[in-house]
Amino acid sequence: MSQLNQMELQTLRRMIGAHESSCQKLQDYAGQVTDPQIKAYFQKSAQGAQNTKQTLLSFLN
Repeated sequence: MSQLNQMELQTLRRMIGAHESSCQKLQDYAGQVTDPQIKAYFQKSAQGAQNTKQTLLSFLN
């Protein structure tokens, strides 16, 4: 893979931070609801955000 320039690196870091924030918020929401379907939706969405964050992190290696 080619070297990232400063703008790409900065954008990647922002995207990683945004997905981390989304994951945390979705986990918090899942912890607050009682409806099992809504809880499952938030948990699945949080896992998706976490997976995307991990994929983005792989570009830093």
